[in-house]
Amino acid sequence: MMAQQSVPGIEARELRDKCAIVGIGSTEFSRNSGRSALTLATEASLAAIADAGLKPNEIDGIIRCTSDTVAYNALAASLGVDELNFWGETGPGGVAPCAMIGMAAGAILSGQARNVLLYRSLNGRSEVRFGAGQNRSGAQVVGGLGSYDEFFLPYGLLTAGQMFALIAQRHMLQYGTTAEQLGALALLCRENANDTPHAQMHDRRMTLDDYLASRFIAKPLRLFDFCLETDGACAVVVTAADRARDMPHHPVLVRAVGLGSPPDLRGGMMFPTLMRDDITAMPGYTAGRRLWSQAGVGPAEIDVAQIYDCFTISLLLQLEAFGLCPRGEGGPFAASGALRRDGSLPINTAGGNMSEGYIHGMNHVVEAVRQLRHTAAVQVPGAELCLVTGGPLPVGSSALLRRA
Repeated sequence: MMAQQSVPGIEARELRDKCAIVGIGSTEFSRNSGRSALTLATEASLAAIADAGLKPNEIDGIIRCTSDTVAYNALAASLGVDELNFWGETGPGGVAPCAMIGMAAGAILSGQARNVLLYRSLNGRSEVRFGAGQNRSGAQVVGGLGSYDEFFLPYGLLTAGQMFALIAQRHMLQYGTTAEQLGALALLCRENANDTPHAQMHDRRMTLDDYLASRFIAKPLRLFDFCLETDGACAVVVTAADRARDMPHHPVLVRAVGLGSPPDLRGGMMFPTLMRDDITAMPGYTAGRRLWSQAGVGPAEIDVAQIYDCFTISLLLQLEAFGLCPRGEGGPFAASGALRRDGSLPINTAGGNMSEGYIHGMNHVVEAVRQLRHTAAVQVPGAELCLVTGGPLPVGSSALLRRA
């Protein structure tokens, strides 16, 4: 087991097992919902609230992702929330879901709210395609909106896929990582999705030959190294652990939440992270150290994990960052079979961002709850502890959830 390290200024047991996720909900994952993001958010939220055995007017806190186009007050009005006592937002994209759990727990433990709704809703295929080149600078000044994109876009660095391709190339050169090893990650996610009825890729089987034959999008990353483009929404409800005991489903306790930044932290949305001395060092090294310190357990004790997989390389790098394998050995670890459903550490059991749906990782939280309730389509027998990680850059997040 990984030796536990204390983190200065952090009280390890302040959060431990004091809050729980008691409700989960989601919409269909599709390529064209034909509905507004608010409608999707409302559907997923109503499902989560009902799953928790609550009524909408019992929700008094709402937290959103910074990238969400649905404002918390708009969702509250749509749901019929009587009184909103707490609201907040956490980070862009995949960074948000695990951080949302931490913010919700803070609001509950400080007495600012009782039942907090977390959501992510997007038309990520039919409306805003996050994989496309975007000009986030927004203003004709240096550092417009803090993205610093204007320093990179003129030179052809336009997308997240290109950025992670550079990181993947570096990992391959430094550690000998191969395309087949990245392909092993794509394959296990697809195999899990094939047995998950609601997954976008439920009926799309894939072999390693299919993976290797797929076209390069940003070399060395191929089509199947990329996450999906998805229309859909997911939501969860968090409350205090003592109240969770009276709710319909087996509570899933929030054991710990860990956030962190990479070495040599830079500003901007994405591209400035490539200016660091070590571009394969992820924020998970810091986030993981905080997570394990707060949780009182180590990586060897995890039964199942939902690892943020915007790209196969981001998944691989987080395996290393959170101590699930030694640094530089993510490729052989992926190819060993250890991460498959019958391996020592099954991951992304519904298919993840690459084959279930891309709801910026909120679907990972929902699947973690299913695993710990023992109701998942691809169920890990006897699962008690589940690691969830969030977007690998520019900062990182993680949560450890436990079956009560």
